Amino acid sequence: MGANVSTPDQRFQVTHFRSTKPWTPRPEIYPFKVNSPCIVEIKNMNQWKSRLNALKDTNKLLVIEFTAKWCGPCKTLEPKLEELAAKYTDVEFVKIDVDVLMSVWMEFNLSTLPAIVFMKRGREVDMVVGVKVDELERKLNKYTQSFF
Repeated sequence: MGANVSTPDQRFQVTHFRSTKPWTPRPEIYPFKVNSPCIVEIKNMNQWKSRLNALKDTNKLLVIEFTAKWCGPCKTLEPKLEELAAKYTDVEFVKIDVDVLMSVWMEFNLSTLPAIVFMKRGREVDMVVGVKVDELERKLNKYTQSFF
């Protein structure tokens, strides 16, 4: 019956690792925000169709980020996209996880992630595939200054 006896040293080892503080990620290790207030995450087909239809009759640029949780380059691009979305407030930025809405990704005939598609008036006008931040910003400048 005496098998459950422990010494004060053993009890210290167990309680030493308990913490009363909730865990929070350190920004230097986890620099990516989960949800950006400037980028709308599209989670279902109805949300995608309504967003697309709402912008068809406007001259507003729609920037679609195709991404996946498992995609390393997508995570690398994410902070820069958030920065650009905050800078270009007249542009609509949306994010689509290809594992959630594969059919939308296939509509654009894409095969590589990350992929950024530019749309105006319901039509695809350009795209950037890969982590090409300079090209992305150049195209944002081009399409926010041009009207057709």
